Amino acid sequence: MTIKIGTVEIQRTAALAPLAGVADRAFREVCRSLGACYTVGEMTSSKGLTYQNKKTADLLTLGEGEHPGGIQLFGDDPLTMARAAELSMVYQPDIIDINMGCPAPKVAGNGGGSALMKDPERASRIIKEVARAVPVPVTVKFRKGWDEQSVNAVEFAKMAEQSGAAALTIHGRTRKQMYAPSADWQIIKAVKEAVSIPVIGNGDVDSVQSAARMYEQTGVDLIMIGRGALGNPYLFTQIHRYFADGVLLPDPPLSQRLGYLLEQTRLAAGYKGECVALKEARKHAAWYLKGVRGAARLRGRTGTLKTLTDLEMLIADALEAESAGT
Repeated sequence: MTIKIGTVEIQRTAALAPLAGVADRAFREVCRSLGACYTVGEMTSSKGLTYQNKKTADLLTLGEGEHPGGIQLFGDDPLTMARAAELSMVYQPDIIDINMGCPAPKVAGNGGGSALMKDPERASRIIKEVARAVPVPVTVKFRKGWDEQSVNAVEFAKMAEQSGAAALTIHGRTRKQMYAPSADWQIIKAVKEAVSIPVIGNGDVDSVQSAARMYEQTGVDLIMIGRGALGNPYLFTQIHRYFADGVLLPDPPLSQRLGYLLEQTRLAAGYKGECVALKEARKHAAWYLKGVRGAARLRGRTGTLKTLTDLEMLIADALEAESAGT
């Protein structure tokens, strides 16, 4: 099965969320190779793009295998957002996503991200200006509300649709909740029932079973996985296979899992250089090593990774420790 966002057709399995500082091109490409049906680039500042910030190209470049793929912009000024969207078209995105859900103080504190849920009129102007500026579908990612006293996801969704959004992604927590406690899937269901455009559900999908439950309980058109994929991109393979023929694949052996880590880091080194890639690989390595025999000791070493050789040695030691314990 597929869904359509504007003219863009996407397989109805599971997408990877645009995780800032995590879902770079290398990680996205590994996830795509393992079955993620859609990916969105890391959140990019509209001001930084219009000022031609040097980091922008890294954030907006999509890999050859990332189509259909989107890029995500954030900001609080409608005209700046529109101009940034125009400039971003050089990277050939299939979809432009507007971030109206980021809870980070440096984003929300400056009027962007989830702060826009407190200012629906400004949010509407941003959506309208961006939609007018680009020839591709525009989507909006937002939250349940700012806090429990101002839950306005349904009204916000209707506004976004009327303003020109081609699809919506809702994370089932308020800004105040950040990433805990459990996501509210009922608000996701309510948003789905309130609009006629596709709705993507996000929050607490970390297994094949939870993916199936979200589809069943909310009726969303697509699910989006964020933290559930960290250290476990194989989850996309499991979900893809389950929805294809009902087969529930077992978790891969440690050697296969750590092979994905090495592949991801090698790709990142090719895009960013070994020094930067290995600094960023430290957090990924800690995620991949979760639950491994001797994980505490091994994770302590992730903070010292400087070269691909360091990573290869860490992986070899992790596999040896696992083998010794079986």
